[in-house]
Amino acid sequence: MIDAIVIGAGIAGASVAAHLAETRRVLLLEREDRPGYHSTGRSAALFTEIYGNASIRALTRASRKFLFEPPLGFAQGPLTRPRGCLHIATAAQLEALRKFRAAPDIARATRALDPAEARGLCPVLRADYVAGAVYEPDSSDIDVAALHQGYLRLYRAREGRLVNNAEVRALACTGAGWSVQAGAETYTAPLLVNAAGAWADTIAAHAGVAPVGLEPRRRTAVLVDPPPGVVVSAWPFVSDIEERFYFKPEAGSLFLSPADETPTAPVDAQPDEWDVATAVERVETATTLKINRLKARWAGLRTFAPDRLPVVGFGSAPGFFWLAGQGGYGIQTSPALSRAAAALALGLPLPADLAECGVETAPMSPTRFESQR
Repeated sequence: MIDAIVIGAGIAGASVAAHLAETRRVLLLEREDRPGYHSTGRSAALFTEIYGNASIRALTRASRKFLFEPPLGFAQGPLTRPRGCLHIATAAQLEALRKFRAAPDIARATRALDPAEARGLCPVLRADYVAGAVYEPDSSDIDVAALHQGYLRLYRAREGRLVNNAEVRALACTGAGWSVQAGAETYTAPLLVNAAGAWADTIAAHAGVAPVGLEPRRRTAVLVDPPPGVVVSAWPFVSDIEERFYFKPEAGSLFLSPADETPTAPVDAQPDEWDVATAVERVETATTLKINRLKARWAGLRTFAPDRLPVVGFGSAPGFFWLAGQGGYGIQTSPALSRAAAALALGLPLPADLAECGVETAPMSPTRFESQR
């Protein structure tokens, strides 16, 4: 007997499955041969409380304690490492920088820097490029693999079952709940959690449920060598204030991205040469770096709803629960969002500590799209 089936074993599915398995019998289905092959496994995540809209920032604040003080035994080491976050602006972008810091929660978490102070944190920034900056000192790198594996380990410890190579072929709502044909097997449970990431609307279509308009967008990443003889490990994450590019240290190398958001079908994303060249050109324009060799390049998918809020909750189809549309915020919000989702799915109140951080589930409900149709 299965109480809940979760489709997708990336960070969203793994985390909510771990919480549901505390009191329910849960089956976790993954279409690939291992969990986290797509977006989760290709993320170089940063914990930053000033990233995203107000709802995302609330979820991030509510996730801080778990990420910085994980439960005993959840991971073999820390989930985070200090990495300040520096948002830079040209003279033409200073108004955008001012508006960015106008939000009270962003102002509290940051301090304004002059160009010289910004270059003190990242010496390769061009003096004739940076006219102002905002610095968030308490942001951190996230060990994505450790976080993801921690949730999978917790899920298994709670007797949850994971099935890989289980691409969903058909779904049907029956008297016993949802019948799911995945791989060569058919499973049935009263609760179905759609945590399929870029494929979430496809899963909905299999179920005869109206899609919510999720749009996968490709994000490109490039890994390059730092300048010869230069230790970059203490540099901050550096982002253009209008998010036209960003770069940060990564295991002794430099990670660059043009911050592209190219609409695409749900696929195994591959980097586009134009986007790779754009990343290099934009970083070289803002810095004194000269990039002659690419060590690696890859791409991942970030999936957004039209309003850029996650889609979390039941719609009009009984027992069909959405957990999708986390965009580029899925890793850093997963501790709070998975707890909120599990509570909603089981008909329980939102945990009080999440509410105290400003988390609200009503704006994330999939019913917001049903009312527009």
